[in-house]
Amino acid sequence: MSTKLYVGNLPWTFNNNQLLDTFKPYGNVVSAKVVTDKESGRSRGFGFVEMENDNDANSAIKALNGSELNGRKLVVAAAKAS
Repeated sequence: MSTKLYVGNLPWTFNNNQLLDTFKPYGNVVSAKVVTDKESGRSRGFGFVEMENDNDANSAIKALNGSELNGRKLVVAAAKAS
């Protein structure tokens, strides 16, 4: 069963492919989406990554939460159920 992660404080210029590439080293990525403003198309500074399983998700959280990316400190955590 896949695990969805919230990724906050992303660089404003980040796109889906860059988000995917950031998480690939930690396991199989099912999907990666940077949330964008509907009118401007600009990143809203956060996104979601779906990892194939809990082990991959936990590896990504441990490695990336609090790490710096383009001068911004990432927030990576399990996404809350909607």
